[in-house]
Order: sequence, then structure tokens, then C-alpha cells
Amino acid sequence: MAVKKIITAAGALAVLLSGCSGKKNSSDNSINGKIQGSITVLTNRTDIVDTKLQDYKEAFEEKYPGTSVEFEAITDYEGTVRTRMSTNEYGDVLYRPAIKTVDYSKYFEPLGKLEDFMKEFDFTNGSNPISYEGIVYCYPTNGIVGGGVVYNKKVFEKAGAGIPRSTEDFYNALEAIKKNTDAVPIFLNYPAGWTLNQWEGGVTSCSGDPEYKNKMIHEDAPFVPGNAHYETYKMMYEVVKRKLCERDMLSSDWELSKQMLADGKIGCMVLGSWAIPQVKALADNPDDIGYMPFPYEVNGKKYSEASLDNTLCINVHSKNKATAYAWIKFMADETDWVQFTESIPARKGGKYPAVLDSFKDLGVQYFEISRPSAEDEGVYDTLDKEAEIGFWSEPEKKRIVDAAMGTSSEDYESIMADWNKRWAKARKANGIK
Repeated sequence: MAVKKIITAAGALAVLLSGCSGKKNSSDNSINGKIQGSITVLTNRTDIVDTKLQDYKEAFEEKYPGTSVEFEAITDYEGTVRTRMSTNEYGDVLYRPAIKTVDYSKYFEPLGKLEDFMKEFDFTNGSNPISYEGIVYCYPTNGIVGGGVVYNKKVFEKAGAGIPRSTEDFYNALEAIKKNTDAVPIFLNYPAGWTLNQWEGGVTSCSGDPEYKNKMIHEDAPFVPGNAHYETYKMMYEVVKRKLCERDMLSSDWELSKQMLADGKIGCMVLGSWAIPQVKALADNPDDIGYMPFPYEVNGKKYSEASLDNTLCINVHSKNKATAYAWIKFMADETDWVQFTESIPARKGGKYPAVLDSFKDLGVQYFEISRPSAEDEGVYDTLDKEAEIGFWSEPEKKRIVDAAMGTSSEDYESIMADWNKRWAKARKANGIK
């Protein structure tokens, strides 16, 4: 593919970091050296490694003769990459895995000053930090909204249901789909497990509070009515209890469910915005697929967390940092990645995708989750792990669904009480005041 076929207007942007000073892990300005030779790029996008990413590879190699880009697609990206980071062999370019900012300089090449990046990009100092002590190690490409619902517009229109503002609106819309169409109102994909974790993406949006996580670590009983976690998973519980989801909860197929949503056999699924292009690609009319904000209001207002998606880093041990940096700049500034993923541009002033028009129509206010203080960094994740709640794992989500189905003796309130007990115990064990 010729470069001109995928280059966007952003390609005319000046190189942000030329001449930037900052902490270096190498003795020379290696990221601005000669662009040549081969690099390995680690990616979690196993679905497009042989298609879309190959287009970018060809365009990059055409722009920079004598270079070669090889992709390594990893299914269990987080676990695999974090293990490999105990060695020097974790590619030349990689998406940042979940590590503490204090450790950035151990693993990643510094890219410039935060103050310079803040002039060019949004979401640079929120809950997905790109820097440590004013030095940037992670390059922004695109942003995402914090959770939402992929839906079939035709199904909602046939049911006579509008885009729900509140939780009750949501239940009413699903009831209308059940009554007026042949579609399954909402599909959970219970056996897959990871699909249930997608509900966690809506929690911070339901809070409407940039300090939500920072406050939670100082509360013994956060899982109570009005708390975002409580309200989010109460919705999961209720759609099962009210029989608004698939009848056969024990058998499902993720790929098939995407096709069913695209074909109008399913009304909606709670998924991150990453799923939008996947479902659209399966639809006869891609415009039939929409994305709505999480159906919850805080004092009559709707909010959505916005943050950076996967950021790109250079392995500090890379033997070809100049080409690695050129690849990062190419992906961020000269491809249609933002449009392809239908995500929020990280660069200031970029156009939001049309698929988020419902957010605009409902007056959604975007916000970033605040970074914790240096003292509190990592505490939220530590408490989650030690309390064995697993915000981003499925056992407790399945527990909630089991209770709603009546296959266990529990109810929602008893599960939340147990979460509070475990959370308080974890706080005490870690000496959190």
C-alpha cells in the first residue's frame, strides 16, 4: 500500500520532541538518530496483525527504505509482557503494561518533557500516566471513553426505545425490545467470563467523580447504594433477574454474538469502545451500530471518563531506538489509527468520531480520573487484589449473575456486604487510614 493511501493531515505536524532535553538512559540522542534496520513491535491486536497492521508496516517501510517492521501478536499481552520485562527481550516498541510510574525509566526510553506534551495532547496527566517526574516515557496515540454500550439502532427503533439516560430508562428500553421485537435485549456472554469484566469499564463514568478511586481506598464500606461499583453491578444483576438477557446463560460464542448484534438479533452489549469497529465490520449497514454512554445519572447529569488508550513505549534496551521512535511517530501522526478504532484523538483539537454522537446528544460531560498521590499510588490495585474482588477479573461477576439466576443462595445485598468486609480487612492489613 502506498504511503499516501493512509497518511492523514496530521502527517504535516512538526516532530514534537526534536531538540527536547530530559533524562536519558543512553549516552547519545539515539531516538533522533538514523532511521534504518529492523524493529519488533509487540501488540495485543491479534485480530488485525495480518491485515490493518500490515498496511501500516508497508507504508512505513516505503517511507523509510532500508527499514523492516515485524509484529509479535500476544494474546495474554499483560501477563506475557510483564514476565518478559524481567529480561531485556520485550521488543523494540510495545504498549505500556500496568507498571508503576516510578519504574518507567527502568524499562522505557525517555521521550521528552511532560510540559511540552501537555501543549500538544489531551489526557496527559490522568489515570493512565505517560510520565514520571516530568519526563515522558509513553507516547499518546488515541483516547477512549470509560465504558459504554454497543447497540443496534434498528432494534431500538423497532422497539420504540430511545437512548436511555438513567438506569430505569435502560430497563424500560430492554423491556420494550423484549416485548416488541424478536431480539435478545442484552447479551452477557456469561461463559466467556472476560465479557462480564467489560462492565467495570463503566464504573468510573457512573461515579462522575475524578477522585472516585482515590476516595475509595480510604473507605471501609464503599460498596453501598449510590457508590458507582454498587450501582453498576446492580444493573448487571437486574438484567439477569428480570430475564432481559439471553435465556441460555451457559452456552455462548463471542464471535457469534458479535454477528448477532450486527444482524439485529441482539439489542445491545456492554463493551468498551474498542468493540465498535469489530461489530460494524460484520454489519450489512455499519451505520446501524451505535455506542451509548453507560445508563446512569449523577444528580441528573451524565458523565463519561475519557483517558488515553494504549500508549507506545520504546524498550530502553532496544538496539534501534531511532527507528522505533520513527514508528511511534508514524503511528500517532501519519496513519488513520484514530479513525480506524473510532476513538478519541489524543492530539488537541482532533475530531471526535460520529459514533459518539449519542454522548453529545445526551450532554455527557467528559472527565479524567485523577492520578493518586505518590503515597497512594498502587494502593487501589493492591486492595483489589488482597480483597480478592478482582475488578477486572470474572469470578465475582459470575457470582453476581449466579445469584440473579437463582443458582446460588446469595442475593445482591449479601454479595456487596461481603465485598465491604473483604475491603475493610485489606485496608486494615495494609495500614491504610
